[in-house]
Amino acid sequence: LLILFPQESGLYEYKIFGVLADCPPKLCADVYMDLEFRKEWDQYVKELYEETYDGEKVIYWEVKYPFPLSNRDYVYIRERREMDVDGRKIWVVLAKSVAVPQCPEKPGVIRVKSYKQSLAIESDGKAGSK
Repeated sequence: LLILFPQESGLYEYKIFGVLADCPPKLCADVYMDLEFRKEWDQYVKELYEETYDGEKVIYWEVKYPFPLSNRDYVYIRERREMDVDGRKIWVVLAKSVAVPQCPEKPGVIRVKSYKQSLAIESDGKAGSK
């Protein structure tokens, strides 16, 4: 049994697999990285922007949660790479929380301090992505 976080923390790590049958991987990665477009299709975005602090691009994202839950916010950095692995082209996005004094916590909003994401997208062998 592999415990990724101390059990008393209440944190979990999830691995999700999926297929988008009609979205090529480059387009999928482009849309994923496009914060302005996300504001158009994601009804849960309250605030989302990228700012440079001390030479590092940092993303601030506040997510609207329905009553009676409080909104959550994230402050994180991310990186996108296109990789060639044994002839397979794979788009990778890595993200993790950071603490920057320019993004202090807001009253009534719960700061997610342990955010980590690893995304890998490749062709499904047809017109889509997996």
